[in-house]
Amino acid sequence: MSDIKDINFNDITGEMLKVISDYDPVTGFKGAYNIREDSMCAGRKSSENITIESKTDKPGINITVKPHTVGETVFIPACVTHSDVDDLVYNDFYIGEGADVIVVAGCGVHSDGEDTARHNGIHRFFLEKGAHVVYKEKHIGTGTGKGLKKIDPVTDCYLKEDSCLEMDTIQLGGVDRSTRSTSAVLDKGAKIIVRERIMTDHEEEAITKFDVKLNGEDSGADLVSRSVARGNSHQAFYSVVEGNNRCTGHSACDAILADNGRVDAQPALNAANVDAALIHEAAIGKIAGEQLLKLCSLGLTREQAEEKIIEGFLK
Repeated sequence: MSDIKDINFNDITGEMLKVISDYDPVTGFKGAYNIREDSMCAGRKSSENITIESKTDKPGINITVKPHTVGETVFIPACVTHSDVDDLVYNDFYIGEGADVIVVAGCGVHSDGEDTARHNGIHRFFLEKGAHVVYKEKHIGTGTGKGLKKIDPVTDCYLKEDSCLEMDTIQLGGVDRSTRSTSAVLDKGAKIIVRERIMTDHEEEAITKFDVKLNGEDSGADLVSRSVARGNSHQAFYSVVEGNNRCTGHSACDAILADNGRVDAQPALNAANVDAALIHEAAIGKIAGEQLLKLCSLGLTREQAEEKIIEGFLK
């Protein structure tokens, strides 16, 4: 079992870890973990039921969860702490039959110069029969450098019979460019649930792509994206849900525009079975005037009222 016990990361990583993975500098991570800093491993620990090992053919790790492991968490945060870093990593998760675990995979990118700082994490999830995973991913950008801060995660999911993957992804500020691509192939009775929250401002751009294939009988998908586009930022939402058997699929994009923000929403449904029940929704608009008036009547300024509304919307 590969086990790098020593933890050695810089102060920038330390600050980002507090935000993206709820890292406590006193108690550390409670569970198995792998910390990635500027394309290198800054600390690793496996547990009795969760093994983390380096790949031998490409940068990245294999995370193996034993069958019927319940109640454990594995942390795999990645941080880029200066400009002129283009970090690419391949992480594969093998989740044993009947396991029920949490995966925390936050990412932070810090720019201190003229060049681009980028992280591209390619994650593949292989869930065996009856497995359940809660996958949490927070993205942030920090630093005053002029170089772009970019995060481009790819998540490919393969869900066997009666397995379930719940994804909770958050991008709340500082990331100049991001493209999040998520694909999933579901077998009989498998479920995928996604809750995405995005905040963009200034000249930032965020693109979301979903591609879900409901191949198994009684499989299901529920994809919900909530976003706020402020300043001159731009967001795009593309989703394709394919119903190839008796199944249920739901895709929704709900966005708030402020200032000169722009949002494109293009949800698509492809049904190839008479018993496929698929629904998509898209709503884009500004903050309702009556909401602002109500909060302002309670003593808040317009700016404070807007922040409260946005905070509640993105919860």
